[in-house]
Amino acid sequence: MISLDNPRDSAERVVSELLRVPPAADDLGRVFAEHGHRLHLVGGSVRDSLLGRAAPGPAADLDFATDARPERVLEITRGWAEATWEAGIAFGTVGLARRGLRFEITTYRSEAYDRRSRNPAVTYGESLEADLSRRDFTVNAMAVSVPGHDFVDLFGGMADLARGVLRTPASPEASFDDDPLRILRAARFEATLGLVPVPELVAAMRSRADRLAIVSPERVRDELRKLMLAPEPAAGLERLVEIGVAEIVLPEVAAMRMEIDEHHQHKDVYAHTMTVLRQAIALEEPGAPDEVLRWAALLHDIGKPRTRRHIPGGRVSFHHHEVVGRDMTRRRLAALHFPKDVTDAICQLVFLHLRFHGYGSGEWTDAAVRRYVHDAGPQLSRLHKLVRSDCTTRNKRKAAMLARTYDSLEERIADLAASEEIASIRPELSGDDIMALLGLSPSRLVGQARAHMLEFRFECGLVGREAAEAELMRWAREHEVPIPGE
Repeated sequence: MISLDNPRDSAERVVSELLRVPPAADDLGRVFAEHGHRLHLVGGSVRDSLLGRAAPGPAADLDFATDARPERVLEITRGWAEATWEAGIAFGTVGLARRGLRFEITTYRSEAYDRRSRNPAVTYGESLEADLSRRDFTVNAMAVSVPGHDFVDLFGGMADLARGVLRTPASPEASFDDDPLRILRAARFEATLGLVPVPELVAAMRSRADRLAIVSPERVRDELRKLMLAPEPAAGLERLVEIGVAEIVLPEVAAMRMEIDEHHQHKDVYAHTMTVLRQAIALEEPGAPDEVLRWAALLHDIGKPRTRRHIPGGRVSFHHHEVVGRDMTRRRLAALHFPKDVTDAICQLVFLHLRFHGYGSGEWTDAAVRRYVHDAGPQLSRLHKLVRSDCTTRNKRKAAMLARTYDSLEERIADLAASEEIASIRPELSGDDIMALLGLSPSRLVGQARAHMLEFRFECGLVGREAAEAELMRWAREHEVPIPGE
């Protein structure tokens, strides 16, 4: 890694880091040069090389800037690229693939939002310098020519990396007017790289927050998802809450401030939530950020502000906040156009996060344990982590007791799993079995019978085919369902 604090570090040493760029990138640069065009590697790969982060791998995306227009890019790379895609061509970007690498080549441009539009109006520029001046942050406004590897840093991006600060090449107000999504991106860079926005940048983020209303939900969603996968998402989220941006993109999170938590009266719900998020991350597998777990940790208590009630003794209650929170979570994620499977998983965890508190000191029956596993389904391992993360008490004795109690629940789950298929609990009689035994056609009655047999499975575990059929017949007689042969 280059020592950015040493002023003697030169462009030549920077170039030595960039030599890790795949040879195919230099090959592409020669193709452009042969056709009279310039090509520069820009953005994250340059920044990450300076930080000593991992060099681009076989499946990495590489971003380039060029003076060639999109149609010209397609023309001169025909035959060199193994595949092309033009989804971004309206915005000046052409995608290429070669030897397992993906390249995104964007014509020098400037873009600005109309105050009434959700899409940038793209105009092409004539110089690399002008193009870099319109980029989001100085740390992303550095470039390296290919194949020559001439380093370009017109706005002090390398120095900003050394100082650990985040600035914009142009005025921050102009930058956010060009693309308001950069407000969220600033929070992401704080969470990902630990770069702290300078005061004037923070002020501009606050003053331009309302501009986010013109950005499409999909772009906001994608930026928030990236933020949540950062090494320290709480840092970025806290910045968004501090400057009022969360009230626009995640209002339920901002609303948790100052809502006193009945279990942890020394913390408000917002502070408690940030602690839960950090604790959940600490339980992840190393190098494997779990987006669903993180979102569930962030949103698990968003129902509390709406369910807050004052009770005698100066205390407050939040009855059924897990139900309200689940519904609020679904609405928020739907507004952000989250994928349905991700939404369903997060909502299920929010709904179930409080279930364990009914376990007491182990009073649950085996049937209750089976229901817990069944209701969690494929989210069980995440639910274990969420419940453990939800303990933020400073009382070490109480925390240890809660941990031991949850240990006992996990042990009971393991014991049941050793003797039966607890991970995928189903009635021992299928719907087809029920119809055959009772002579029924598909109907609501079959569903009711199956629901009863599932409840019987919870209560009694695996009893065998004969006992299951006997229970079905008992249920049928009780509900006056005709039984063939009787």
